[in-house]
Amino acid sequence: MLIGGACDPGGAAFDAFLTLSGAREGGRIIGFTTASSDPVGSAVAWKDVFASAGAKNVEFPIVDRRDRAQNPRIAQAVLDAKGIFLGGGDQVTLVSTLSGSSVGRAIRQAYARGAVVGGTSAGAAAMSETILAGGETNGRGEAIARHLGPGLGLLGFSSVVDTHFTKRGRLQRLFRRVAENPELLGLGIDEDTALIVRGHLAEVAGTGAVTYVDGRAVRFDNADEVLMHGASLTLSHLRVGVVGAPYVFNLRERELEIVVQAEHEEGETPSVKGEEVL
Repeated sequence: MLIGGACDPGGAAFDAFLTLSGAREGGRIIGFTTASSDPVGSAVAWKDVFASAGAKNVEFPIVDRRDRAQNPRIAQAVLDAKGIFLGGGDQVTLVSTLSGSSVGRAIRQAYARGAVVGGTSAGAAAMSETILAGGETNGRGEAIARHLGPGLGLLGFSSVVDTHFTKRGRLQRLFRRVAENPELLGLGIDEDTALIVRGHLAEVAGTGAVTYVDGRAVRFDNADEVLMHGASLTLSHLRVGVVGAPYVFNLRERELEIVVQAEHEEGETPSVKGEEVL
């Protein structure tokens, strides 16, 4: 479950994680604030959020260094959990700390066994095969170096996830990354909005929407000129769509599931027995 950040503790996006993980019924939740610049303070705040929402069995161990990500007790707690929650901050820090560690491997194993893995902001951005960070300006107008690298790999489909999408005006950033890597599926998730993934189907919940960007049909781009000379981005035939609640997006087909189903039904050929059409 990927949340675009700034989730309302009483909203549909966060409620979906609580419901699916059984948190209100005592399902064990293990959370990590590894991405935060203040992991301890963030852990305290998130425990309060979960408690106020009715979650009864929540632990936020402090994993702020690589050596702590090798702790076997924490790894076992992850394996025993019904829900795993990754908080916000810096997705590069989160991935570099957890990826390949005992805790990181335990998260992958728990996910494979059926645990619900949820993340908000950086926690959501880190789940894809490829992570995106930087490539924009900060509050002082200074350029932040672009980062495109490996993520935790829980979400496949050659996807890259961007969060706080509409609020921070990140459409152009996602366009550029997909132009540079046309096989990527860009997913821009709004604040207080969740993308709930089951297999290859992803349902949207919450107050915003999810924007998808598919570069496979692009006929022309000047991504090299943008990278080398800072030219303005030019693209032709980029596929872009917006999905709001409660619609379902087919990650495999990169299209709304309602459209995929309609095309499937239109393409069915009726069977014939003798001269009678069945």
